[in-house]
Amino acid sequence: MDQVKNSGPRPAPDHEIWSSEDPIPGGGLRILIYSHDSFGLGHLRRCRSIAHSLVENHSGLSILILSGSPIIGSFDFRARVDFVRIPGVIKRRNGEYTSLSHLIDIEQTLAMRSSIIRHTASIFDPDLFIVDKEPLGLRGEVRETLQMLKERGTPLILGLRDVMDDPELLASEWERKDVAPALRDLFDEIWVYGLPGICRPLEGLGLPDSVLRKTVYTGYLRRTVPQHLPENGGLHPPEEDYLLITAGGGGDGEQMIDWVLRAYEADPDMPLPAFIVFGPFLAPDTKAAFEARLADLPNVSAITFHPNPERLMERAAGVVSMGGYNTFCEILSLDKRALIVPRTQPRREQLIRASRAQELGLVSMLEDNGTRDPATMAAALRELPRQPRPSSVVVPGLLDGLTNVNRLAEEHMTRYRVQPAGETRSASMQRIDRGRSSNAVMTRLFG
Repeated sequence: MDQVKNSGPRPAPDHEIWSSEDPIPGGGLRILIYSHDSFGLGHLRRCRSIAHSLVENHSGLSILILSGSPIIGSFDFRARVDFVRIPGVIKRRNGEYTSLSHLIDIEQTLAMRSSIIRHTASIFDPDLFIVDKEPLGLRGEVRETLQMLKERGTPLILGLRDVMDDPELLASEWERKDVAPALRDLFDEIWVYGLPGICRPLEGLGLPDSVLRKTVYTGYLRRTVPQHLPENGGLHPPEEDYLLITAGGGGDGEQMIDWVLRAYEADPDMPLPAFIVFGPFLAPDTKAAFEARLADLPNVSAITFHPNPERLMERAAGVVSMGGYNTFCEILSLDKRALIVPRTQPRREQLIRASRAQELGLVSMLEDNGTRDPATMAAALRELPRQPRPSSVVVPGLLDGLTNVNRLAEEHMTRYRVQPAGETRSASMQRIDRGRSSNAVMTRLFG
């Protein structure tokens, strides 16, 4: 669409001129999703799953994902789901951030990101804005966008995974980032993609009751195996049963991979071969060292990345993982026996999730005490194909996440669009919310 600079009196309505600062005219419903992306693949994959489910169930809906992931273009997206790639950043192991492009200062990168996010939201004019994981975005880059959309009356949603971190650590982090006022004053609802019987991520943070009342537990996000997609190039997994070893993005998975390789090196008669997915963010020198070890292991093979890991997991006899949110959802959805080897730094998220899941009988867990004894891992791998499947445990609502996200999103978008003549969107939201108490019990799922 051509952009025309408006330098004179505003023309009559039937000759409206669209400027780059105005919302896009016409079209159906729109959802904007901000994907926190400073480390790994988890945030992007979760947002992508939600977006795909929403467009599948709403024919007039378009979704735009804001992400700085350097490999977002490697994923396939359904029709009516698109993305805006903002300048990338990298989170170092010491917690500091740096620009993906080392030629640009981090403060300049953050300023560009904030500007792109704000202008995209202004023009796209979403009917719903979902912020993933970081309430104010990386270094507060979403704050101005939230304030702008709040003034328009746009429903604002914070989406959280089932486990964030140890409450004491998260409370300190959120206090430093001044998160509480945003939770209280900006967000209309907080969706937790899990169940309170497994974890309540906002408990122990000292948040006011007004914030806790906004929290909805949706259940975990069910995953399916994509159909009719081209096969990933390169090496394929074995034809026979195998153990899938997946390190997620790979940036912090080297210890788990090393431990599995030690087990196969020490026990050449392991009954099942291993197929490893290193992850695209595994350090190149570490990857090269692992590949050199693979040359002496005929029953272990590896690839760097697969855009649809559900396909690999579907055929696996068991899964070894660090237990990140997305892999955990896939394990539950595909009913796979799993051994979780959680990391504990810089967050305890994986350990908390794996410990609780093991207590419920959904998975088994093996903690890394620093020695990574080969015999211990070999014994766990041998036992893995014999352990019960997750489906042997009945957990009501366990995988209802996408169903409930669709219902909640539709509810918010309907309120946003349907207003009496002459009433602002913000006033409409306030009016409808005043009448919401009658179905409050229904909307607070699994509370």
